[in-house]
Amino acid sequence: MQVFRGFQHPGIAGACALTIGNFDGVHRGHQAMLALLKSEALHRGLPSCVLTFEPHPRDFFAARLGKPELAPARIATLRDKLSELERCGIDQVVVLRFDERLASLSAQDFIQRVLQQGLGARYVLVGDDFRFGSKRQGDYATLDAAGRLQGFDVARMMSYEVHGLRVSSSAVREALASGQMEAAAQLLGRCYSISGHVVHGQKLGRSLGESSAGAADGFRTLNLRFPHSKPAAMGIYAVRTHGLADRPLDGVASLGVRPTIEQAGRVLLEVHAFDWPPELGPEGAYGKLVRVELLHKLRDEARYEGLDALTAAIRQDETQARAYLASHAATHAASHATTGRQTTRDRI
Repeated sequence: MQVFRGFQHPGIAGACALTIGNFDGVHRGHQAMLALLKSEALHRGLPSCVLTFEPHPRDFFAARLGKPELAPARIATLRDKLSELERCGIDQVVVLRFDERLASLSAQDFIQRVLQQGLGARYVLVGDDFRFGSKRQGDYATLDAAGRLQGFDVARMMSYEVHGLRVSSSAVREALASGQMEAAAQLLGRCYSISGHVVHGQKLGRSLGESSAGAADGFRTLNLRFPHSKPAAMGIYAVRTHGLADRPLDGVASLGVRPTIEQAGRVLLEVHAFDWPPELGPEGAYGKLVRVELLHKLRDEARYEGLDALTAAIRQDETQARAYLASHAATHAASHATTGRQTTRDRI
């Protein structure tokens, strides 16, 4: 899959079958749309293309209004969104910076400058609630009328439901915010996960618990940065980490701002793997790209009065995470083997 920042690049195809959206989470509704896009692209002999935006348009408008509370909680990082789009078989993704210039384009200018001149769209697939252009003046009817005049096909995909529930990014956010990880997995078609490169932290976890446990490494942790200030999921989780060894590693993780350590404002995913791969040594994980599945929420973040209280809480979290992972080991293994990715037939 090719990824382009903007559409003024010589490598972008001169014509394409296109869909447009934020695709936060790339949930099952998105997957169904992408499967249909691929099918239509194949029949037309065109590459499939996704046009998406960064920052999220609602992030932009929230900042412009000075009301950060209006920005949506973010399900996925750009890295994870692109990874899922690639797994869905998309040929190219164009990431447009959503700024004042783009926000001010009229619907007709967006069609002419972006869809036609920029991307050469010959087929455009949108959702049933799609709006575009300044003040959201454009909708499906606007796009369809332009297609008739300018010679490109337009199609609309209606809502996708799972067990009677409309699948949407908002529904995924609600499930994650309430700690319903199984419900989120149903909507996503996979376990919710976050990926990133392991970065250096304060290495405080190595010293936590040494005096009471006598362990040389304490709670060794993997630190991953979450680049958005409002993650959809926050708290303490039983997790499974991929990418460090030839097998997934069970563990417990904290996703949030670490209120006891006082690093407010920077969101980190800190993972304590129960069985550290000896071949990595003390420093071997840094720089590695890992994927962490958040399988079960144990509790919300909390502030503790001192490191001893924090250590006791971490030990309790570890005990609960081990118990959960042991009792659900077969279920997660079967899910990973058989339903990690829906088939095209399932999605349409």
